[in-house]
Amino acid sequence: METLGIGSRVEHPQFGKGVVIQVRMDAYEITFWDNGTKIIGRDFDGLKVVDAVETPSDIATYEKIEKSLIKVLSRFSDVSQKVEMAQRWNGGKMVLFPSDKTLKEKEIPLETFFHKIVMLRDRLRVLEQKINAHSQLTDEDKVDMQQYITRIYGSLTTFNVLFKNEEHKFVGEKGKEAI
Repeated sequence: METLGIGSRVEHPQFGKGVVIQVRMDAYEITFWDNGTKIIGRDFDGLKVVDAVETPSDIATYEKIEKSLIKVLSRFSDVSQKVEMAQRWNGGKMVLFPSDKTLKEKEIPLETFFHKIVMLRDRLRVLEQKINAHSQLTDEDKVDMQQYITRIYGSLTTFNVLFKNEEHKFVGEKGKEAI
């Protein structure tokens, strides 16, 4: 299906006739005459185009704004890119058994644990950036703090087995020397 512009008239099999009021990266926001405003995926095959309107290329569409915002957020925050877990761990679980037999074991889905490891890694990267950009720290202080972060990465290499792609894995002091 071609990309519809704001003002395009469409017909949905369930919601009836409507007008595109916003274009998103992966969906259209459509106001239907009888069913109000709904968000419909751009890849939805059941949407019939009654009258397509082309959005001028010089207009700032929601999609362009959304792409720009994603770029800014990923650059200046701890919002992480999509990091995939190695396929062999999908659906797996981690079980923690307490030494006290009267206590119950704790079961954690590996996807949840993996997500927390990725968040930890991304926050360490943001911390690194903030240290390196800090205006009041001396170069000696920055190097000293950077060494601690490198050691933390080294401690976390145990979890590299969970990562699908090599470039997402933790690298400690030994790994940095090899680069």
